[in-house]
Amino acid sequence: MNWLEALILGLVQGLTEFLPVSSSGHLTIGQELLGLETSAADNLLFDVAVHAATVLSTICVLWAEIAELFKGTFCTTKWNAEKEYVAKIFISMIPVFIVGMFFKDKVEAIFGSGLLIVGICLIITALLLAFAYFAKPRQKEEITWLDSFVIGLGQAIAVLPGLSRSGTTIATGLLLGDRKEKVAQFSFLMVLIPILGEAFLSTIDIIKQPEVAANIGILPLIVGFVAAFAAGAFACRFMIELVKKGKLIWFSIYCVAIGIASIIYSLV
Repeated sequence: MNWLEALILGLVQGLTEFLPVSSSGHLTIGQELLGLETSAADNLLFDVAVHAATVLSTICVLWAEIAELFKGTFCTTKWNAEKEYVAKIFISMIPVFIVGMFFKDKVEAIFGSGLLIVGICLIITALLLAFAYFAKPRQKEEITWLDSFVIGLGQAIAVLPGLSRSGTTIATGLLLGDRKEKVAQFSFLMVLIPILGEAFLSTIDIIKQPEVAANIGILPLIVGFVAAFAAGAFACRFMIELVKKGKLIWFSIYCVAIGIASIIYSLV
């Protein structure tokens, strides 16, 4: 992978991380179209690097909200709304923690498995978005404890390439009756710790096995990281406003088209 290819893939990751179209699926598609032949370990290393970049862009965009949560959680001993919100985020992380602890090898094996799985998962993403768009559940004022866990289940399932994390978690929240702006913010905040944790573990692996990073190269990793950060900061702001307006059906149509094209491409 050279720096230009890393730049393209970084931009793809940054733009699609917050849009409900699957960043991992688009990374796989991009690597296929660019003719990159990399191992599953290399794919996962680059994927983790650019995901970490978009997490940092989330922190920058939602800094005021994060600072308020931090202040309310650590600057007082009283149980308050901020502590409850953070606790719900931790509840949402339980399913993906279980997947990471016990099914990490199986998940890694799926990455680099081709476009057929990506195409199928993109179509599943489209169905979820369409269902969430047309369903009209009773609206709730707050995300409940049970909602947090169920949304977390959606995030755990969305580790599959082609199944959008943001699309799955936002659609799940909307189907549960959570308000658009609240579930969008919750969806973006709940992924911070898992991805940063994965990035930390990957960094340890690189220290232990530097040849993994050498296969890609330090420059492409840096370029991909910076590109994903810049594009992610733009996409995060854009997506929050878009969810408020309820225009997710267009992404459903897009996912169907790209999913069918991916399946056809993989079978030709």
